[in-house]
Amino acid sequence: MFLLDTHVLLWWLADDPSLSPKARVLISDEKALVFVSAASAWEIVVKKALGKLEAPDDLEIALKENNFKELPITIRHALAIGHLPNYHQDPFDHMLVAQAQCESLTLITADKKLLQYDIAYVKT
Repeated sequence: MFLLDTHVLLWWLADDPSLSPKARVLISDEKALVFVSAASAWEIVVKKALGKLEAPDDLEIALKENNFKELPITIRHALAIGHLPNYHQDPFDHMLVAQAQCESLTLITADKKLLQYDIAYVKT
């Protein structure tokens, strides 16, 4: 079971060559459960509104078309952030790490700072 970091999700949707072949195989595996956090949707909307990134306008449809599962943010996830070391300053990334820990998900990411946390990960 995998959790996509926001940039990995965007790379996948854009068919960006930045996404590693290994990550492509894992994400495209029909047997794999691939989750996208509500935090990623929130991050995309915020950064898109600020003009910091381009993203699909139909994100919810794109997630369904790719068979990605929605991962809501829970109180348990929010409280888990309080136990994380402060290796990273991004609150969206803190939520992804907390969710990966709480839900025993493997985070697919290219963000080296996130690799310092006690989570399973695939570096892309």
